[in-house]
Amino acid sequence: MSSQGPWNHSSTIGFVLTSLFNDSPMHLFLFSMVVVVYTLAMAGNTAMVLLIWADARLHTPMYFLLSQLSFLDIFFTSVTVPKMIAGFLFGWTSISFVGCGAQMFFFMFLGAAECLLLALMAYDRYVAICNPLRYPSLMSHQTCLLMVAASWLGGSINASVQTALTLQFPYCGSRKIAHFFCEVPSLLRLACADTAAYEQVLFVTGVVVLLLPIAFITTSYALILAAVLGMHSVEGRQKALATCSSHLTVVNLFYGPLVYTYMLPASYHSPGQDDVVSIFYTVLTPMLNPVIYSLRNKEVTGAMKKVIGKCRVGRTA
Repeated sequence: MSSQGPWNHSSTIGFVLTSLFNDSPMHLFLFSMVVVVYTLAMAGNTAMVLLIWADARLHTPMYFLLSQLSFLDIFFTSVTVPKMIAGFLFGWTSISFVGCGAQMFFFMFLGAAECLLLALMAYDRYVAICNPLRYPSLMSHQTCLLMVAASWLGGSINASVQTALTLQFPYCGSRKIAHFFCEVPSLLRLACADTAAYEQVLFVTGVVVLLLPIAFITTSYALILAAVLGMHSVEGRQKALATCSSHLTVVNLFYGPLVYTYMLPASYHSPGQDDVVSIFYTVLTPMLNPVIYSLRNKEVTGAMKKVIGKCRVGRTA
């Protein structure tokens, strides 16, 4: 096969990923920080899922959806980071065509599912604050299950379409992806075909998966803010603002980098910038989510203190 000829899934060549780090002391430090943050993300989200499952006081729609967010984050960060760590430690930077497609699919599947879930969590807060008397009926357990199923279904449809369209292009020349994992914008740079039409499809998909949920969240919180400002109880107002501010913080941290990656034209991107932004939403945000929700939520901190107290009693017994 000519080194410049087109090749695709019928080839056994595959791709080569770019390592984020080199052997310099600064990069070794940054690599260590990424490993620590990834470990904290896995531990924090796993603890959140187990805490919500174990404490009966947290068996409410809001915490059920929060447990699903943590569940998604566990797998979302694990799609890319372990491969990046192995590539740096052992030089395993190559990835097969099928492996690249699988990584791309699960990354977009879990990422889109989380985008949709965050929008549905905003609806949960809207109902809780603006329609508290109807909350038990509007946010029943069956409704919560349907919301979670809808987010997973939407994520799978988005990932299936984008993965199939991305991998149908012929790839030629360099096999080196200027990124530490198989992400659509980076892979399209290697295609030896006109990708302009597909980039338009990618933009439309971004509108559906990113901008529509953002608009839904913005509308929900505008209505929530109006309701909160009309509350006579100072304590109720503070509790509502604390809960909603946690969710808004997570929304901004997650949606912002994704909008940059998938909505801005390719001319605004560079491999170095894409790496930094990707690290933000693949590692940092999943680590911050349980921290933000636990530190600013009395129910979660109370449940954590209860578990820690039981552990201490068990040790002294």
